[in-house]
Amino acid sequence: MISGDAKKLPKDNINEEQLQEQYIKNFQSVAEGQMIPGKVVEINPEYVFLDVGLKSEGKVPNDEFTEPPEMGEIVYVILISKESKRGEVIVSKQKADEKIFWKNLRQAFDNHAAVAGKIDRKIKGGFEVDLGNGLRAFMPQSKADISRVKDSEVLINLDTHFYVDRLYSKGKVNIVVTRKEWMEDEIKKKKEEFFAKVSIDDVLEGTVKSFTSFGAFIDLGGFDGLLHINDMSWRHITSPKDLVSLNEKLKLKLIRLDPEENKINLSLKHFTEDPWTHFEEKYQVDDVIKGQVTKLADFGAFIELEEGIEGLAHISELSWVKKIRHPKEILQVGDQVEVKILNYDIQQGKLSLGIKQVYSNPWDDIDKRYPVGMRLTRKIKNFTGFGAFLELEEGIDGLLHLDDMSWTKNVKHPSEIFQEGQEIEVSIIVIDKKNKKIKLGIKQLEENPWTALARAFPRGSVIDGEITGITDFGIFLRVQGGIDGLINKVNIFDQDVETIEEALAKYKVGDAIKVIVSDIKPAKQKLSLSIREYNKKIQQEEMVKYIHDDSTEEKSTLADFIKDKSTN
Repeated sequence: MISGDAKKLPKDNINEEQLQEQYIKNFQSVAEGQMIPGKVVEINPEYVFLDVGLKSEGKVPNDEFTEPPEMGEIVYVILISKESKRGEVIVSKQKADEKIFWKNLRQAFDNHAAVAGKIDRKIKGGFEVDLGNGLRAFMPQSKADISRVKDSEVLINLDTHFYVDRLYSKGKVNIVVTRKEWMEDEIKKKKEEFFAKVSIDDVLEGTVKSFTSFGAFIDLGGFDGLLHINDMSWRHITSPKDLVSLNEKLKLKLIRLDPEENKINLSLKHFTEDPWTHFEEKYQVDDVIKGQVTKLADFGAFIELEEGIEGLAHISELSWVKKIRHPKEILQVGDQVEVKILNYDIQQGKLSLGIKQVYSNPWDDIDKRYPVGMRLTRKIKNFTGFGAFLELEEGIDGLLHLDDMSWTKNVKHPSEIFQEGQEIEVSIIVIDKKNKKIKLGIKQLEENPWTALARAFPRGSVIDGEITGITDFGIFLRVQGGIDGLINKVNIFDQDVETIEEALAKYKVGDAIKVIVSDIKPAKQKLSLSIREYNKKIQQEEMVKYIHDDSTEEKSTLADFIKDKSTN
């Protein structure tokens, strides 16, 4: 086909012989199967006609063009036939595109250059990628993205770029591509450009990409910066999600930049002045002010004095007297409380607060309110293995030790004589302000029976008692005041008269007997008694009486004799 421009040339300029020579030259120099350029000379609804320098024009169906060509545009085609039976030049753009595509694909593989494609569908182990021109590649799941893809559907139909990892396998076309490496290179390139042009304090725009416990990662255009939780606000933030949302667009200030470590730190709070700058203009140590509880932890409560000024009231600074295991026992988030400033560090932004210091310490005058010797009635709060605690007032307990429950009873556990919740009378016996301890006693409410017994029955006294036990080493005897004494076996019998077995056979538990106090030591609560000494005492008394009776009788007889003599 001759183009319209050629028809308009003057006949005088046409040298048919020259044209024929040129045609023969072109015809001989171009081989079938060769790729040749063609110039668009005509476009109709079905075909695009190309001048390829041969006898006639080649025609290409419109559907072989992804985009409609323009007049004069150069298009490469494969020469199928120089002249068909009908005398036509037959060309194929599709075959030329495939050849060009493979050439570019091989160059991309050799030069590690990126190629374009579309992720078409999910298959076993990865994805199928449409590279165009009928070529498909496999992309492993692990090479689809720089981070783990939770939902594969987000990648389907995505137009993106890849590196070619492989073209052939075992002599067959087997194309494998990776998107991950291309993304890493792109991010590296963008980061290098970023580091080269930005400066500290620049204002940047980014999108919240993901969260961690320590902050949020911000997408700055293919690479991330960190918005640390401490840089979100001057005030205390429990969770990054309290202040920003996923996919939220933010304006941030660049505060740290480390090209060597590829680290970018961003801030929201640096758009406003640090409230600690003017701290000492408003607050001093020992100031009592109001604040709001913002967070409770095992070790204490965080209390905000104003936005950005937050301090810690340690659990030990919450109460003078209460044994607090967790601040939630007395505080709740949102509570308004009065606190005293104990200490602060402006450089570190740390503030130490106290709640108990707002009030007087009840231990300061405890000895005036509860003097030693004071008698009072209180409820038993709880038992321990060594005694019982009584609450004197809120937060202040006194210990009633087992040793201070009775002068005479050997109490092994307080439940033997008391019940929890029972009201009992006690006496204050020790106040230890330094260690915050108070000792109580019940036995101190009355005189020590050992002291009374020693005064009433000194050594050598005769005392009555009841046998409470008989053992191989002696007899236990309970005397007045509920005091138990021991009659050692050597003090039970006279070995010149009887054996120990014969002596013990005379007694049984419950018998009331008289004995001699051979020794008494109130400080050691030790009472030694003797039956043998008592028996000796009785024998001596009877002997004295017998001698006295005999002497009286002799005197009476002599007097009578003298009287009779005088009468005669």
